[in-house]
Amino acid sequence: MITPQKKRKMNPMLLNVLLISGGVHAAALFILGSITVYKYIIPDEAKFEEPSPVAEEQPPPEVKIEIKQQPPKQQAMQSLRMRQVGNIAVSAVDVNLPNMQESFTVSAGMGGFGSGSLLGGTSGTLGIGMSDISVFGLKTRAERVLFVVDASRMMVTDSKGGLRGYKFIKDEITDMVGNLSAGTLFNVILVDGFITKFMKPQLVPAGQKVHQELIQWIAPINSNARNAGLGGSDDWAKTRGDQKLRTLTEEDVHQDIIKWPNQPSNEIAFATQLALEQDVDAIFFISGYHRGFHKVRRRLSAKEEADWQKRSTSPEYLEQMAAHEKEMPEMANRRANKMAKINKERKEKGLPPRILSSVFGYHWDTKELGLEWKNERPELEPYHLTEPSELEKYFKAVIEVLYANQRGTPPSVNVLLFLAGDEEMDKKWEDHIDDYTDLFRGKNRIIRGFNEIKSARSSSNTQN
Repeated sequence: MITPQKKRKMNPMLLNVLLISGGVHAAALFILGSITVYKYIIPDEAKFEEPSPVAEEQPPPEVKIEIKQQPPKQQAMQSLRMRQVGNIAVSAVDVNLPNMQESFTVSAGMGGFGSGSLLGGTSGTLGIGMSDISVFGLKTRAERVLFVVDASRMMVTDSKGGLRGYKFIKDEITDMVGNLSAGTLFNVILVDGFITKFMKPQLVPAGQKVHQELIQWIAPINSNARNAGLGGSDDWAKTRGDQKLRTLTEEDVHQDIIKWPNQPSNEIAFATQLALEQDVDAIFFISGYHRGFHKVRRRLSAKEEADWQKRSTSPEYLEQMAAHEKEMPEMANRRANKMAKINKERKEKGLPPRILSSVFGYHWDTKELGLEWKNERPELEPYHLTEPSELEKYFKAVIEVLYANQRGTPPSVNVLLFLAGDEEMDKKWEDHIDDYTDLFRGKNRIIRGFNEIKSARSSSNTQN
């Protein structure tokens, strides 16, 4: 049997010692912690030192400096230069443009281009503005067309249809322009001898607006007997040929052409070169007189000039010329009386006043009216002609300058000659016209009198 042990009691003194020791340690820890917090954590009060005195100094004197604004520097640009690569000979282009709803193709090789853009100065042959053209039955196809219309008094004589016949001519031109494709370029030139009137300064695209402009522009021309031709109106610019033609101006033939502005054949040569200089594909001449390059008057040689001066200053020549000039006022009255009588009779019949051709000047009027001079005018300066071969050579050179080096293909030149029903037309004159149009790959047709003018119209039925 195990005897249970008795529980031992703690010594009261030891207990007191332990309690006192624990209290002393706690008090020491509290004091030491307070000292640490005060010394290291709480910062000392900031102290400020008085700055050292600074000696005052006077500011430097004011200095004004002018600063000039420099212009911004331009970035240097390299100059651009174009170098001609060379001439490229390629085939022509045939472009068919149907309705936009349909598909279309471009046939042939890309080529045939000249200088310029497709509109307003184009020299290409893309065919975008190509039109079928028919004027009084003469047909061609082109995208740059020029109409040269004779506006002289010769065109409105009774035997050629008068004012009514000329209206049909104007209507034929305006109808054709109205039927051109929108991309076709055109212009119209009125000629009366060396007097010219351009509808536009240069070729313009066809369209409804310019078509109406043409109708209004050409309507007053030869619309009444009192103001026939271009020479009788101060509104028209009277431009001499030597101020217009610009190609091969130093050539002898050029000088021959412009020397005689009142010679019908010289006028034809002048109008031909003027038309060629417009940079076109097709030219239509509508004229009351045309014999090709036959009878183009030339200047005198040195010997011929000396002979003429000797004869024109002789006493016999001067006496005859004085007598003729003295008779001129009397002849003017006779001419006026004859015209008054004729027009009175015409008025009674309901006809407009008579129009004289006047293409050869005042003296031709008296001949046309059957009036004879008492003192005939002496022979004027001798009439010498330029050889047709020389003229052909000259115009081939003109084409070479204007087309061979730029477009490659010169224009076709077509002639519509309007004659009276009974007007003489010698076979050799027809041959001259044939030679003329053959030179320029064109066609010609002779139309006589009012009825044929009316029936020959074809432009209104030409659609593009």
